[in-house]
Amino acid sequence: MRMTDIQGCEVRPGRLVEWTLHRTTIDAAWSSPDDARPPAYVQESHIRTARTVRQDGLFVPTWLGTAFDLPGPVDLDVLQGALHAWTLRHETLRSGFRWAGEQMRRFTLDAGAVALHREDVGDFSDAAVLTRYLQDRFDVAADALTWPNFIFAAVVRDDGTSVYMAFDHSNVDAHSIYRIPAEIHELYAAGLEGRSLAPAPAASYVDFCAAERDDADRIGGTHETVERWREFIARCDGKLPNFPVDLGLDPEGPLPTQRLMHEMLVDAADAAAFEAYCRPYGGTLAGVLAALGLVVHEVGGRPVYRTVVPFHTRVKSHWSDSVGWYVGGAPVEIPLAPAAAPAPGFDRVLETARATLRENRALSRMPIARVLRLLGADFRPTSPDLYSIVSFADARGVPGSEQWQDLKAYGLIRVSYGDQVCVWITRLHEGLQFACRYPHTDVASRTMRLCVERLREHVVSVARQKEAVRV
Repeated sequence: MRMTDIQGCEVRPGRLVEWTLHRTTIDAAWSSPDDARPPAYVQESHIRTARTVRQDGLFVPTWLGTAFDLPGPVDLDVLQGALHAWTLRHETLRSGFRWAGEQMRRFTLDAGAVALHREDVGDFSDAAVLTRYLQDRFDVAADALTWPNFIFAAVVRDDGTSVYMAFDHSNVDAHSIYRIPAEIHELYAAGLEGRSLAPAPAASYVDFCAAERDDADRIGGTHETVERWREFIARCDGKLPNFPVDLGLDPEGPLPTQRLMHEMLVDAADAAAFEAYCRPYGGTLAGVLAALGLVVHEVGGRPVYRTVVPFHTRVKSHWSDSVGWYVGGAPVEIPLAPAAAPAPGFDRVLETARATLRENRALSRMPIARVLRLLGADFRPTSPDLYSIVSFADARGVPGSEQWQDLKAYGLIRVSYGDQVCVWITRLHEGLQFACRYPHTDVASRTMRLCVERLREHVVSVARQKEAVRV
């Protein structure tokens, strides 16, 4: 599934239909008792950051979503049934938070209280107008500071229907998004055929939040994970890492708007050869980090490349089909060479990347928000992104992934404001896709274009070596 924004997912004109939670469901939520299960640290940090940025006068949408097609004339009643059944599977979608002073308290509805409300919005003949409407609608309906904070939509045409599903990030991660098209297709097909398909409830992300938080609260300020983060942040001049090239930012200026860059980095053949070459060193992720390290040395003259790499925290198969934000971050540090010195060879940097991933990956199981709290550092958020990331996912094993191109399936990223660079690299059946969100300045646009081209050159150079074929 290619990652893009709503502008890049082939929005086509048609009749727009929306589904939100019914008014009776919302009323039941506000009168429901507190749920003793706390928010995950990542949820709490995300929502508190959104509130702080909003109090500073800036509305920063942070939703994620997916878009995919259903072929042929659509039966909206059957589609609604599929969306409702899917929603009931995932407890996090009927769970939210309310404020009691400065405390976030969870509430969770019983499945029987959940109903969807369908509204026929009307016909859109202009794709650009429809795209703007969808983005504006999702910004409001999938807002981090409201509940419910997700919405479903369909654009109906005679020859097929495009389905859009948007969620505040507190409910979903990329893995959650990847699984949606096949699951909705399966439920919809069963409904059309009159088959009874009542999938068992997925493991609850709300339960995971409670268990993870309980584990995190057991550690203290002298825990090895906390010490390792303390040392890493100290080497970053007391801050969490940003992307180490000139982005043309004004440190005294307002939070900049962002742009999204997304394109195929290399095709399937080069992606396979690159993976084969890097496999003895940990695979594509290590190779990508090594290549990016060389790029920031070449472009920015940095002697060390530091970033944060997200890893999933679905450590048991029990959580594999659960919707939620199962992600933690690990610090990555790759020494390169002094600015004036030539960069080391790729193999040497690849070995270093493997070593830092092996050493630090386990740190991702401890929520960064908990670590920062124990460090006592004043990281008052002024941006939705506290640090720069490089994310890698191999999505080829996701059910239905071989049909994503035919179904025009996309993962959606909301691009709004921020001063960090966030990179997502996805291994698809057709190759490696690159997407990144970066500050919209002239300097950043030129620099990021140069970085992507250099990254492609490194990947292709490695992929096409004879050694890659031999491995």
